[in-house]
Amino acid sequence: MTDGNDRKGSFLGGDVTAQMTARRKARKRALDVLYQADLRGEPRGSVLTAYVANLEEPKPGYLPYTVRLVEGVESHAARIDELLSSYAEGWTLERMPVVDRNLARIAVYELLYNDEIDNPVAITEAVELAETLSTDDSPRFLNGILGRIADYAT
Repeated sequence: MTDGNDRKGSFLGGDVTAQMTARRKARKRALDVLYQADLRGEPRGSVLTAYVANLEEPKPGYLPYTVRLVEGVESHAARIDELLSSYAEGWTLERMPVVDRNLARIAVYELLYNDEIDNPVAITEAVELAETLSTDDSPRFLNGILGRIADYAT
C-alpha cells in the first residue's frame, strides 16, 4: 500500500512521464533527421549516422528510440508513403509541407510497426508537434489522415 505520494510508474508521474518525455524528444530528433534528409535529398541513414556522430558524450537516453524511428521509417518507407498517398485526400506527398510529411511518416511507423505505442498516443504526438512546428492547418490535417490510417490500415 502506498501513501498516495508514490507515483512511480503511474500515469501522473514517475517512470511513465519520464518515458513519455523521452519519446517526445526522440520523435522531435527523428523529425529533425528525416526533415534534413528529405529537404536535402540525402539518404536517411547517412543523415542519421552524421547526427549520431555529432552528439556529445554522454549520448541522450532517448537516442535509441530516435534511431529506431528513423530506421523504421526507412525500412518501411514504401508502405508508409503508399498509405499516406492513399489516405491523404486531395494531397500528394510532394505537396505536403516537409514537416507534416515526416511527422506523418513517424506516426504511421508507430501505428503499424510499434506495438508499444497506442494508436491515440502516436496520433496525438504528431498533432502536438505539428502545433508548434508547422502550419495552422497541419494539426487538423495530420489528425484526419492518421485517424483514417489507424481505423482502416491497422
